[in-house]
Amino acid sequence: MVTPLLFLDVDGPLIPFGAGDREYPTYPPAPPAPVSPLLARLDPAQGPRLAALPYELVWATTWEDDANAWVAPRLGLPALPLVRWPGDGPDPVAGVHWKAPALVAWAGGRPFAWVDDEIGAADRDWVATHHPGRALLHRVDARRGLAAADFEALTAWAD
Repeated sequence: MVTPLLFLDVDGPLIPFGAGDREYPTYPPAPPAPVSPLLARLDPAQGPRLAALPYELVWATTWEDDANAWVAPRLGLPALPLVRWPGDGPDPVAGVHWKAPALVAWAGGRPFAWVDDEIGAADRDWVATHHPGRALLHRVDARRGLAAADFEALTAWAD
């Protein structure tokens, strides 16, 4: 059996936007000012939860190389493969998230789950039409980030 991919977005799923009142420990090295003060919102407990999932983890974020430099170490994750976004890719399909075509291409027919806070019905329809394998497009509430119910849904789908 082929291990499914898990495409991970950072802003929203891992860095919740509604978590300003929560404080997490700061892990060295401290990021330079241009990286993001929002890194303090990362929950280090998410790393072991993600690593325990039955997936091959892949960054699917505009953080690009910074995800491995600044996010992964704070979560206790190794450097992960990274989807590179085409700068001159095809024109976006109306209503479809601009990441969807790149993720389908990167998966190359492998089963995958995509965790993001910007997934909609048009994305699900487009992926179902253009991806020959199984796919789960799982929208996360950006105010709270990945929660226990999200991990349960990801585990159930992979099984």
